[in-house]
Amino acid sequence: MILKAFLTIAGAYLIGAIPTAFLAGRLLKGIDIRQVGSGNIGATNVFRSIGKTAGVGVLAIDMFKGVIPVLLAAQLAPGSCIETFRILAGLAAVCGHIWTIFLGFKGGKGVATSTGVLLTLAPASTLSAFAVFVLVVTITRYISLGSIIAASTVPLLVWYLNPGQIELFYFVLVMAILIDLKHIPNIKRLINHEEHKFSFKK
Repeated sequence: MILKAFLTIAGAYLIGAIPTAFLAGRLLKGIDIRQVGSGNIGATNVFRSIGKTAGVGVLAIDMFKGVIPVLLAAQLAPGSCIETFRILAGLAAVCGHIWTIFLGFKGGKGVATSTGVLLTLAPASTLSAFAVFVLVVTITRYISLGSIIAASTVPLLVWYLNPGQIELFYFVLVMAILIDLKHIPNIKRLINHEEHKFSFKK
């Protein structure tokens, strides 16, 4: 069981570590996405720097990087440990995205991959948080602010909509803290009114 757990977590990490945005920049434009736009290895920077189609594609793949490990973990886990395996695989996938071994352990902010993980583990809570994200972005046009508020909302939603799932609650709380910490530069820019607003027209 220990070996199976290790291989599951290692595999989940490697799936999450696939640097989708970086690969999109190299393959589609011959650029290093870390050197353009915000420098972030994520779908928003791809959308701004490469185009809408590439941005949507990267977003979808990054989400699936969270979905696939959780689904695989459910198939590999012993019957009594399925939920624990799923949560650990999800955490490993998000950590892989944020600290990818393929780019010197420097990756994205983890929002899309976390969304994929949470959509698999707690769909109702995730969809509710997504509604919060859409509302905030629609009003403010700040993707970062929408991500921060939505991530901070998920633990409360899980506590309310998934009562008794303590492991899931703590996992979501850790994810929210990680995402918010990765957005500290964005928070500083928001305070200084220097953050870029999002527009589908670009």
